[in-house]
Amino acid sequence: MLRNFQNLWNDEFGFIVSAELVLVLTIGVLMMVVGLHAVSKAIVQELNDLSSAFGAINQSYSYDGFEKPSHSRVSGAGFQDNEDDCDCAEIVQTEPDLKVDNGSGIPEGGDRY
Repeated sequence: MLRNFQNLWNDEFGFIVSAELVLVLTIGVLMMVVGLHAVSKAIVQELNDLSSAFGAINQSYSYDGFEKPSHSRVSGAGFQDNEDDCDCAEIVQTEPDLKVDNGSGIPEGGDRY
């Protein structure tokens, strides 16, 4: 038993393997930290997009009333969604600024560069 322990104590073959293993594990941990940081930034960005979408929802509605003479009448109603602190700016759709190609390769009204 003591001889086996002495042989294990004097054995140095595993030292190189453990040093390589430490190096590989260190690189792996660093790659995992960088990857998780990128994933967390992407998740935060998507959650910001989601919150902006919720803030852009306009909950206003209205409907007209109607009446049938000498029978019945229904009044109209409506609700105006007021701006809150969490609402984002109003989304406005714009038309793109198109430039006409005159065949010379240079857009009309534009510079070459």
